[in-house]
Amino acid sequence: MILDSRICYRALKARDARFDGRFFVAVSSTRIYCRPVCTVKPPKRENCRFFPSAAAAESGGYRPCLRCRPELAPGNASVDSISRLAQAAASMMEDRTLDQEGLDTIASRLGITDRHLRRAFGAEFGVSPVEFAQTQKLLLAKRLLTDTALPVTEVAFASGFGSVRRFNALFKQRYRLRPGQLRGPLRGGTPLAAAADVLKFELSFRPPFDWSAVSAFLGVRSIAGVETVEDGCYRRTVRILIDGKEHTGWIAVEMSPRKPTLRVAVSASLAKAIETPFDSLTTMFPTAKRVAAISPGSIARLGMPGARARTVVALARAVADGRIALMPNADIEATLAALRALPGVGEWTAQYIAMRALSWPDAFPHTDLGVMKALGETGARRVLAAGEAWRPWRAYAVMHLWQSLTKE
Repeated sequence: MILDSRICYRALKARDARFDGRFFVAVSSTRIYCRPVCTVKPPKRENCRFFPSAAAAESGGYRPCLRCRPELAPGNASVDSISRLAQAAASMMEDRTLDQEGLDTIASRLGITDRHLRRAFGAEFGVSPVEFAQTQKLLLAKRLLTDTALPVTEVAFASGFGSVRRFNALFKQRYRLRPGQLRGPLRGGTPLAAAADVLKFELSFRPPFDWSAVSAFLGVRSIAGVETVEDGCYRRTVRILIDGKEHTGWIAVEMSPRKPTLRVAVSASLAKAIETPFDSLTTMFPTAKRVAAISPGSIARLGMPGARARTVVALARAVADGRIALMPNADIEATLAALRALPGVGEWTAQYIAMRALSWPDAFPHTDLGVMKALGETGARRVLAAGEAWRPWRAYAVMHLWQSLTKE
């Protein structure tokens, strides 16, 4: 990523939230790096260096600011091929694929060589994959130490470190602090309470973000027992597979009233039986493997047309056996092609899955009747042509088009 230092410094002086997470500023006089929205007095221009990622700043010998907390900076939605490759690899690293299976496996899943991946990664983040992964672990640990009451040992392992000794040594080397020093003093000297049943975090975003529209969209499409939207708060049960072990629990997301962040609550005790404090959350959504083992006839008896039931089972089998990966780091074109090859999956379904499951910002279900109605068109080709003006953010345009129909 090429950064224009003049533009970066202007954004820094203005504390422009649109640049939060797009670059980090390091100050040579303090050896600290910050987000461009940091509330401290802007440093002199000659003392500033600008980096495309937190990992690049730390690789340059800088440590994170304790006030603006770089680990809270929002991420980027990637649309160009090189950037998307790097972001997909970064997502896999956050899932510990690098530690467990190595860079070769990540490159293979992305359909490229590890050399090409290293090149794309360096262009996007300014550091090697290993350096990036190390910084992400440290920043996650820093966040858990600051925002939760988890014991240091649990923080170390939850952040992906294989030993507490290695964690303590690297933390002190990189941040010049012992892990425990991020606790009492940063909370005004008040000791942290014992670990609670709920972990609470804040996720920053670059405004504008229409949470009321997004939560309303999710609310009318919610699956009873699995998810719900109440008083502007989205809640759902979740299942996560880590190191071969299945963990279940729940999450809750709502808008912060005074700053551009989302408040996220996560159940700390993830038990095998679903237990939640919400009457509306009682059920886990079935895994692809479980759906794949059900006959289409059994699904059809629930009230679904037979052809659609066969499509559901075919998709579940493709996901269960690894032919299709429904996750944000999947290859878009390859996944769309695989989806279209399934019986009963047309362009609308493929594009909708790309929007919801793959987080593709340019997904465009141009055959959608609601999109046609909002545009005043009756032909899919004309809708597709109109959508060219919105590339590469057509999925956002679709959300606005759907939202416009609810205001009529």
